[in-house]
Amino acid sequence: MSPEPRQILAPDGTRHGESSLEIPAIRRLYQAMLSARVFDRKASAMQRQGRLATYSPFEGQEACQIGSAAALSPQDWVVGSYRDGGAMWLHGYTWRNLLLGRTGDERGGRTPDGVRVLPPSITVGGHMIHAVGLGWGERLQGSDGVALTLFGDGATSEGDFHEAMNFAAVFETPTVFFCQNNGWAISMPTERQTRSETIAHKAVAYGMEGVRVDGNDLLAVYEAATAAVAKARRGDGPTLIEAITFRVGPHTTADDPGRYRSEGIVAEWRERDPLERVRRYLVAQDAWDEAWQREIEEAESRAIEDIVADAEALPAFTPREIFDGMYAEPTAQLREQRAEAERG
Repeated sequence: MSPEPRQILAPDGTRHGESSLEIPAIRRLYQAMLSARVFDRKASAMQRQGRLATYSPFEGQEACQIGSAAALSPQDWVVGSYRDGGAMWLHGYTWRNLLLGRTGDERGGRTPDGVRVLPPSITVGGHMIHAVGLGWGERLQGSDGVALTLFGDGATSEGDFHEAMNFAAVFETPTVFFCQNNGWAISMPTERQTRSETIAHKAVAYGMEGVRVDGNDLLAVYEAATAAVAKARRGDGPTLIEAITFRVGPHTTADDPGRYRSEGIVAEWRERDPLERVRRYLVAQDAWDEAWQREIEEAESRAIEDIVADAEALPAFTPREIFDGMYAEPTAQLREQRAEAERG
């Protein structure tokens, strides 16, 4: 495979490849990317205010997450990490759930009814195995559902990645492995994690297709994900997609990226901003104006403020509720512990 990532939209918004997305669809996905960025910046600000626990920002990776999740149908699954809120939200997991989870409220982990998204995985790489199992289960039940799992380049150094890849290939499960190679596993650069020419090349060892795309190019991501999903749905097995992108912020809000990378690198990648790339393309197509952008940003900001207010207004669990939430029928030991907690 070519190490050069596939690209349709250049950073200046020039299109030099084919895409199945028409302008109305591109506008909708651009709006979704804007919403994701508004949420991400709000969540980062809330953490600095002490209103959230440690948060993992995904600014700069919106094309990866929105473009890949947009290729799915409602019967498909999204299984993501702690940095994949954009993809999870697009497939039906709510911003409210994501905020609650980051406050430590377990109600955030209850997936809305009818939504096929697992709660975000904190364990690096472990969720890929669940995605393979979900896809395999769909196949065993005669469904054509597909499982998309998103992860960072650091997760490819975990044993779970290799186990998931091997099992998916051997049993030809309908799984799409989507690696957002953002250059860093906390402070460890990709080139120090692997001697493989590319992460996509790792697919060869497992007998599956590997694809490399420009992860800041919404159209390229969408086309690669759409092809991989269609292939999985046909019963032709899994695909590994490596999307080359960059997290412009820290690994988490507890991290200081200035200790291991220069501001010059960040500035260089800001010139490849995935939102700005789509905006420039829409401008050239007479499909964008400043008033429309401002309207979207203000509406999304108000919506997220309402979600924050709702999440923060939820009453705390009582001791009884904490114990009663453990099992449908509490054990004798839990009943004893609950009574002790209630006595204070």
